[in-house]
Amino acid sequence: MFYLLIVLGIIVCIFLGFFILIQEPKGGGLTSGFAGTNNIMGVQRTGDFLEKGTWSLIIALMVISLLINVMIPKGAANHNKEGEEIQRQLNRSLPTVPVTPSALPGATAPADSNKK
Repeated sequence: MFYLLIVLGIIVCIFLGFFILIQEPKGGGLTSGFAGTNNIMGVQRTGDFLEKGTWSLIIALMVISLLINVMIPKGAANHNKEGEEIQRQLNRSLPTVPVTPSALPGATAPADSNKK
């Protein structure tokens, strides 16, 4: 289902690109070819068709995008658990070195109580 939604989203994007490229800026587009008439061979106000088609495709793309977000495979949560397991294994394999206070920067050596 996830991959079907991705393919459907790509198809909607392609059609949306065609619809936008067909339209001419400033409201010209295909309607400029039918300059003086409103109805030629059943085509009435082509600009309205392109505008409604564009809005429909935009809404469809938004809905498909939201559905894709909801349908993301749940394997992504397992990757985080795998990362935590790897981190635990790395922490176990790291050697632990005891730190003495004199090894810390800015620390002074402890006073020797045997000296008088």
